[in-house]
Amino acid sequence: MNQQTAVVLGATGLVGSHVLEQLLNDDAFIKVRALVRRPLNMQHPKLETAIVDFNNYDDYKAKLGKGDCIFCCIGATHANVKGDKAEYRKIDFDIPVNAARFGKEAGFEQYLLVSAMGANSNSRIFYSRLKGEVEELIATFSYKCFHVFRPSFLLGNRKEQRTGESIFKALSKALAFITPSRYKPIEAATVAAAMIKAAKTGTPGLHINYYGEMKAK
Repeated sequence: MNQQTAVVLGATGLVGSHVLEQLLNDDAFIKVRALVRRPLNMQHPKLETAIVDFNNYDDYKAKLGKGDCIFCCIGATHANVKGDKAEYRKIDFDIPVNAARFGKEAGFEQYLLVSAMGANSNSRIFYSRLKGEVEELIATFSYKCFHVFRPSFLLGNRKEQRTGESIFKALSKALAFITPSRYKPIEAATVAAAMIKAAKTGTPGLHINYYGEMKAK
């Protein structure tokens, strides 16, 4: 494929920060546009930083601009939104779906989404149901290539530590040999690499990527 212009949502998060770094170091991408709420503390010849008001759709659409592929790594935590489900939905549903809508209108052909293991629009669990709804709605925009990545527990250096995370991480690693492959913990950098490889390959259609697919890419 020709050199691509990529847009990254969630560039300061665990997966998104790796996606941004790897894209900037990959010659297959000529420009990388990071849509953020606050300035990024980094500079690179290929990096274009756009500070966006995601609640202002005109601003959001204009800042998304033109390009080839959208990497959506956006995500909230219950701690971030203090348990407010409406606020959670604004971040985890509205931002990805609006990016897909505006991106389709602007001519983007690929959308790569970080979702979650257990995503199911029929789930009784709010988080899993929300992720499933996002996947299903974005699929209706009929991108030439739509990749969904469903990691289980993500490994990596987080900016904020979550309660019990260190214990869970240690247990996950210790029990990895008996854990079904789809539920094994995976490094955020590995997920990012799989996303980028998928964008470079550009295989048409809808693709659901679990642990095995992400490790194999």
